[in-house]
Amino acid sequence: MAQAALEAAEARFIANNPLSKKQHELAVGALPGGNTRTLLHTSPFPLTMKQGKGAHVWDEDGHKYLDLVGELTAGLYGHSNPIIRQTILSTFDNVGLSLGSTTVQEHKHASLLCSRFKLERVRMANTGTEANMHALAGARHYTSRRKVIVFSGGYHGAVFSFPAGKAAPNTVDKDDFVVIPRYNDTSLAMNTIKSTPDLAAILVEPMQGAGGCIPGTKEFLHAIQDAAHEVGALFILDEVMTSRLAPHGLGVELGLKPDMVTMGKYLGGGLAFGAFGGREEVMAVYDPRVEGSLAHSGTFNNNTLVMSVGYKALKRVFTEEACGELNERGDRLREKLVEVTKGSKIRFTGRGR
Repeated sequence: MAQAALEAAEARFIANNPLSKKQHELAVGALPGGNTRTLLHTSPFPLTMKQGKGAHVWDEDGHKYLDLVGELTAGLYGHSNPIIRQTILSTFDNVGLSLGSTTVQEHKHASLLCSRFKLERVRMANTGTEANMHALAGARHYTSRRKVIVFSGGYHGAVFSFPAGKAAPNTVDKDDFVVIPRYNDTSLAMNTIKSTPDLAAILVEPMQGAGGCIPGTKEFLHAIQDAAHEVGALFILDEVMTSRLAPHGLGVELGLKPDMVTMGKYLGGGLAFGAFGGREEVMAVYDPRVEGSLAHSGTFNNNTLVMSVGYKALKRVFTEEACGELNERGDRLREKLVEVTKGSKIRFTGRGR
């Protein structure tokens, strides 16, 4: 019965989306599997989107959808915010896209990030993956150690993924990671931290994203932060997704004081962006004025379009007040969903939007 229903649903999907099917068949001729972002692949073929406007998207076959995905927070501003549009145009007309130099725009965005998220210093990157990569390299340089503790279900970027208690096949430097099999298990974390030699850092999300939107308890997060410092390791908080969950980031909301914080997604205003920051002493490992510092290159790290759009989006659109209001609405929606599904096998997890 279930198999027949599944086959009927698939047949309806194919019949209703002929142009998406045709586009997929064309795409596989240039892209492995027809795409360049594995997460978006679905069988028998993914929908091909044609346009986004406001909070909606349309596919090639003309179907309209309410966009509740929000590009996993990178699309927090929707598809046609007027402030972002005007900033893109004014930057293009009056500044230029990539000046190959330090600019006022990168300083303004950096200063706003430091103020908003309580960081002493920050450096820019192009993605959350890059932000975590550079943070880990900095931690290893700062401590002269190699090992990094992470948690099962943790996702820290395209090549830093730890599902089912082990590193994914494409994880880089796999042998340097110690994966704790249970998130939020304080006792297990303490034992592992204290028994791991050569420990450079603990990398953790204050709420696991890919792991199922599991919020870390305040007790758990403070315990591993304190334990990291006891053994001379750095505490790195991955806020690539969670910095949107409170006006100053979830870490500040929970009273944490990480050595480094990684960020990205919506902080580019809808454009590709990543950043890592933290204590001045730690971030000095990337200060080119310091002898023996690490190089941190990237042609588009300070791209003027991203710097300008990211700054305006955070300064004028996703203000502290807007952040609070959005997350309150998200909490209310989740509470209602929990109530209406009580007694079923459906579960809703997370916090905020």
